Amino acid sequence: MSQDVVRVDEAPLFELLTIASLFLVALLGTIIAYQAYRGYRRNGTPSMLYLATGLLLLTLFPFVINVVVTTLTSPGQVVTVFLENVSRLCGLVAIMYSLYGRH
Repeated sequence: MSQDVVRVDEAPLFELLTIASLFLVALLGTIIAYQAYRGYRRNGTPSMLYLATGLLLLTLFPFVINVVVTTLTSPGQVVTVFLENVSRLCGLVAIMYSLYGRH
């Protein structure tokens, strides 16, 4: 199993910007999710907990899935994209439930 390793100083600028933007999406999503969780703790409103969970599934988890799957295994791009999309779908469902669900 041969895996190509690209050093950071040899990576094209586009790849570095892509990684940086993915990291920023994960970071900002986590900060907003934390604020929603604080709202849940303060007011005890279940919809805020679903919102926080949805935001994490939508922003942080796809980034973590990408890093973990790419680092630990070599299943191919298709499996990684599938798992990321499942996480995003679950996140959107949780956010929709936080808005329209009966709590």
